[in-house]
Amino acid sequence: MDFWVKKVGFSVISEENNGQGMRWIEIAPAEGTETSIILHNREFVAEMSPELNLGTPSLMFSSENLDQLYGDLSINNVKVGEIVTMPFGRVFNFADHEDNYFAVMEQAK
Repeated sequence: MDFWVKKVGFSVISEENNGQGMRWIEIAPAEGTETSIILHNREFVAEMSPELNLGTPSLMFSSENLDQLYGDLSINNVKVGEIVTMPFGRVFNFADHEDNYFAVMEQAK
């Protein structure tokens, strides 16, 4: 949660704890959106459902101000890749503290 809130700038929407070890946190970009992400404790989920694939999902975010986001992540000491121009637009990747990589694509304003 600290990475997504303190370094990427997401906001905590809700935190839940069922009192039996299951805790989850819903986060979303600070500037309102219809999309949010739920963070779970990976070890607890693995214990409860060992058959699940707990690899990091492939996520691509979009931003109307790619250069600003790139700069903000860099200032917050987030590992970022170079901005690359692809046939569908500009994109870059970034890594969390566990070296899971995510991508950001520029969204037309």
